Amino acid sequence: MIGDFRHLVTFQDPSAAVPDGAGGYTQTWSDLQPATWFVAVQPAGAGDLERLAAGSVITPASHVVRGRYHPGVSTKTRMLFSGRTFAITGTRNVDERSIHMELVAVEQVTP
Repeated sequence: MIGDFRHLVTFQDPSAAVPDGAGGYTQTWSDLQPATWFVAVQPAGAGDLERLAAGSVITPASHVVRGRYHPGVSTKTRMLFSGRTFAITGTRNVDERSIHMELVAVEQVTP
């Protein structure tokens, strides 16, 4: 299983919103510590999503990410991989042992 984690990704969380000077706010991102992590990134299949959602698909997903457990990753986190950005929409601490994690991710498309 460890040998399957061949994709190097970067995890980031949102920083505090900063006023943009025009009455709005700008969102910035900060790298988690550690920021880079080796995982397996795979296109999501219906079977994967049903298993991860305890029998019902509850969120759209484009990919399933598996790897060693990272304590900082949550549904606020985004993942950068191969020039693409993914929102983490679901997390699972496999066996509740903080050894492995499974993530549901949606690729973010920018206009």
